[in-house]
Amino acid sequence: MTMGIYAVGDTAQSVLSGVPVNTKKSRSGAKHRTGAPVRAGSLEANTFEETFFQVPSKGEPDRMLATARYALDAGRKLLREYKAGLRSLTASERLLTTLTASAVRIYEELTKLARLCAGKVYPSYDHLVEATGLGRSTVRRALAVLEVIGFIIRQRRFKRVEADGPGPRFKQTSNVYRILTPKSVHRYTPRWMRSAPPPADDDWRRSDEAEQVSAMVASLSCKEFAKMSVGGVLGGVLAQLGAAMDNKENRERQASARAKVALSCAS
Repeated sequence: MTMGIYAVGDTAQSVLSGVPVNTKKSRSGAKHRTGAPVRAGSLEANTFEETFFQVPSKGEPDRMLATARYALDAGRKLLREYKAGLRSLTASERLLTTLTASAVRIYEELTKLARLCAGKVYPSYDHLVEATGLGRSTVRRALAVLEVIGFIIRQRRFKRVEADGPGPRFKQTSNVYRILTPKSVHRYTPRWMRSAPPPADDDWRRSDEAEQVSAMVASLSCKEFAKMSVGGVLGGVLAQLGAAMDNKENRERQASARAKVALSCAS
């Protein structure tokens, strides 16, 4: 499963998965044109959540939480070894050392909500503070750590509200979250928690299929390739252009063949 928070200013993304991402540059806290504050990167509530949320499979939230706890232990061990001068750290390992018990506690609450609410995770900061007993600033830092490492994708939201005067007004509402398991932490989990590698014959079959597809694509004419890869109105236009290129190549081949025949007859 892949779930989380989507301040997806650049995450996941990804994610990802048909979710619209606002990449327009603006300052955090800038005023909306109507005068109501809307944070940068926010999307309007109830316009994208269907493609953002994902229903976890049975037992998946519990497995994801167990993975986060193993990652926390691994990060602490890496940090001890680094401070003792026993090893240097890669970029992903340095990120893992920033994982804290508070972050894992927040992750636990998010995975619980994912399990209970069929993947629809949008708690407010107040809920996370109340549910975990952590301070608001600790919750904020924990969410940032989870997002940077890749345990969550977070998306800010705003909603319309009634107000005096002309035009609609907007205000910030709770973020939505999708919970993830970063690939970088899989190696720190017990072997029994990891996905089994595909059998060797499956790799050979996939390789053989890829070679067959490549050979088929290479045998297509320009017209056929345009129809297959693009389609629609643009595909039709490109197919016409491809047909013209095919005709030109055929004429050049025929002319070359006639020239060879003429040379052989002359000799």
